[in-house]
Amino acid sequence: MKKIFVLFLMLALVGVIFGIETVEAKKSKKGGITEEDMTTMSATVDKLTKKMYGHGLFSPEDNESLIEIKIKLDNQMLIAPDPTMAPMYYRLALLYKSRDMKDESVECFQTILENFADTALAPKAAAQLKAMGVEVKLPEKKEGEGAAAE
Repeated sequence: MKKIFVLFLMLALVGVIFGIETVEAKKSKKGGITEEDMTTMSATVDKLTKKMYGHGLFSPEDNESLIEIKIKLDNQMLIAPDPTMAPMYYRLALLYKSRDMKDESVECFQTILENFADTALAPKAAAQLKAMGVEVKLPEKKEGEGAAAE
């Protein structure tokens, strides 16, 4: 057992010396969103949503947080879209809508339709866009997707 522990410590030391990084470290260097980032962003969106429902005023810092979250999500979309981002986009879109920031809200809802059409949030995003008076253009399904061939 001691040999395994010593071997593990040696591997860890070699990793530190030669700069071998964990997957999470590589993600953060590439601009990817880590689980810690998602947790922090989710907590911030929750806080802002509570303010919105409580008819509280957003501070400049709150607005800055809202913009930073959108930028992080958009940057991650450039790297690799992840369906776990759909709820965050939806919640952001609702916040933007409540703040009368229609363009940003439409962009978030449209991102869901274009990139996460197979999630449960796509129909909700389409309904929100229709309620806002925006023409909804659903992405075309590629051949072989959707219903099974007869």
